[in-house]
Parts: sequence; C-alpha cells; structure tokens
Amino acid sequence: MNNKRYYPTAFALYFSFFIHGIGASILSQYKTNFARAWGAGQLADGSYDVSTVVTVIAALGLGRLLAHFVAGPFSDRYGRKLSGLIGVGLYVIFFAGIILSPNMAAAYCFAILGGAANSFLDTCVSPTCMEIFVNNGSIANMFTKFSMCVSQFLLPFFILLVGNAGLPYTTLFIICGAAILADGLLILLLPFPEREKKVVNGVKTKQERMKFTPVSVAAILIGFTSSSTFMLWLNCNKELGQLYGMTNPSLIQSYYAAGTAVAIIVTAFLIKKGLGEKTVLILYPAVSTVMLLLCYWIRTPQICIIGGFVIGYAGAGGVLQLAVATTIQFFPENKATATSFVMIASSVANYTILSLAGYLTRIGGSEGPRMILLLNAGVTFLGVMLAVFVKVMEKRQKVS
Repeated sequence: MNNKRYYPTAFALYFSFFIHGIGASILSQYKTNFARAWGAGQLADGSYDVSTVVTVIAALGLGRLLAHFVAGPFSDRYGRKLSGLIGVGLYVIFFAGIILSPNMAAAYCFAILGGAANSFLDTCVSPTCMEIFVNNGSIANMFTKFSMCVSQFLLPFFILLVGNAGLPYTTLFIICGAAILADGLLILLLPFPEREKKVVNGVKTKQERMKFTPVSVAAILIGFTSSSTFMLWLNCNKELGQLYGMTNPSLIQSYYAAGTAVAIIVTAFLIKKGLGEKTVLILYPAVSTVMLLLCYWIRTPQICIIGGFVIGYAGAGGVLQLAVATTIQFFPENKATATSFVMIASSVANYTILSLAGYLTRIGGSEGPRMILLLNAGVTFLGVMLAVFVKVMEKRQKVS
C-alpha cells in the first residue's frame, strides 16, 4: 500500500495538535486576565487570586478523563475521521466559550468540553499517524508532541505580538478557533487509511478482547506520571520564575518548548538507530527528577531557564507518546482504545495533580511553586520505577 497519498492527511492531523498545544497552555499565560474577568478576589498585595484559573485548567483534565472512556472505543468502531471531526467541533466551542464565560462556573464547563476535544483528537491522530507511517509508529506518534511544542514555543511571541498591537487578550482564542475550524474542513475532505484487521485463513476476524497484564497496566500508568511531570511544570513555571526574581518569566515557556523540540528530533534519531523505547522511558524521567530537585535547591533566575529546557527535553520530549506506543504493542488490534487508556491515566493526572497544585498554591503562599516542585519530583520518580518494571518484565518474557 502506498501511504504517500495520506501524507496531507497526516499534515492536517499534526496541525490539529499544533492548535491543541496552544489550547493546553494558553490559559496559564493569561491567569491574571481571566481571574479578573471571572470575578476572582484580590490578595493582600493587590494581585488577583489565580487559583480559580488553575482550577479551570484542571477541568481540561476532567474533560479528557470523562471523554476517553468513550472516545477510544468510538474511534475503533466508527472510524478515526469521525472522532477527529468531533474533536475539532468541541475545540471550536471551547475557544469561543472560554472567552465569553462571565464567571468561573461557566468557564469550568467549557474547559471540560476542551478536554473532551483533546480526547477525540487523541484517538484520531495517534492511531491514524501510526497507521500511515506503519514502519515508524513510535516516531510518528512522537511528532504529535513535536507539533504541540512548536506552537508552545511560538505562543509567547504570539502573546507579545498581540500585546504590542494593543489587541485584547481574547485575540489568540479567536484565531485558534478559526484555524482549527479550517483544519476540520481538511480532515473532512482528505482520505484516511483503512484500518487493518487480523486475518485467519483469508478471512478478517473480529477484534479480540483486550487482555490486561501487570506489564501493560504499568505501561498505562506511565501516562499518569509522565503527564504529571510536564503539566505541573507547564502550568506553574511562571510563578516559580517570579518567585526566583525573573523579570520575564514567560521566557521559561520558550526554553521548555525548545527543549521539547530538540528532544523529539534527537530521540527519533536515536530510536531509528536502535535505542529502545523502554530505555527512554527510564532515562528521561530520571533526568527530570534530578532537574526538579535542583530547581528546588537552587533559587536563581538562571535555574528556571535551565530547568525549562531540561524539563522540556526529558519531561515533555515524547515520553507520553512513547508510553502510548509501548501500550499499543500490547493491544495491536485496539490502537485507539489502548491510546484512550494511557490518556485516561494522563487525564487523571491532569485533573488530580493540577487540583492538588491549586491547593498547594493556596496554602503555600509565596512558597507554593517550590512545594509543587517536590510533588512533581516524587511523581516523576514513580514513573522511573514503572518503566524499570516494564523493561525488566519484557526481558523476562523474551527469555521464557
């Protein structure tokens, strides 16, 4: 089968993740604006209480969690294209609704829809790209993250352009909503590859039931730990930079995105040369754990910049996508559903860990960002242990 005819489809799908990269992080860049718009109270120093915005950001994780129970099986049964179109439609509603919300309650509801949009895109984009680039599935899935990191690298510059032009902070939300709507039209019109089914004696069989083992469960749980690493950093690094005396803490975001982009390119090359996915799942979280602890101990602006790049590289540089690719190896006939299981774990992290971060922000005061670093380091180290278990058990199974 000549898959080159599907390359425009892959481009459209990767572009949807480019927009998703902005959608996943733009709220954290406008915390004060939305806190004011949603009627948040003011603190003793005159600043607005942004914990309400952190809570709304956490609702993105709740939406992903709820929708993934449906999105994976839906995609495997009714097709990747329909799943992608639903995701696009929900994202348009999210971008419009979040800027029209009069209060936190309304914004919370639209954030849930935004999380659901992510779920349906996940179960469309990842399986489809792995089916298009069938001989390089892990690398193809990593480039969904590359699309996101490019947009997250550019986001601070977009914000700067909007500010310098005197445009309202809602401008980027309008542009993103229009862009993903246009991308949805491409997804509607472009061809998708036919999904392969197991063939026995020349007859396509029905999908087998998914059988879970301790190893496959551990691979799924890496979705929780790896997501916690980058989501905590992504949504709380600005406050850490301010605490450590940075005059422009939004620069952390750019270094984070640059680290992610470098990691995906380098890791894709190393995997192509034979580096095992499980080795990456051990090594990168271990590096992240050390970096998070260094950021806790060293209170300087420079460590935030270094930390942004290193966490971008080792924490967000495709670890979640490799967890998806590893899990799919256990369930080759149920790619979208396997993707959903990892993303359910990711969504649980997004909601629970960010909700806990919001609580630590409230009780920790000015030291809240440093408390979040310790939380992040602990969860990330748990991911190292899970990856070690997966690799050891895989070796034992090969020997036996």
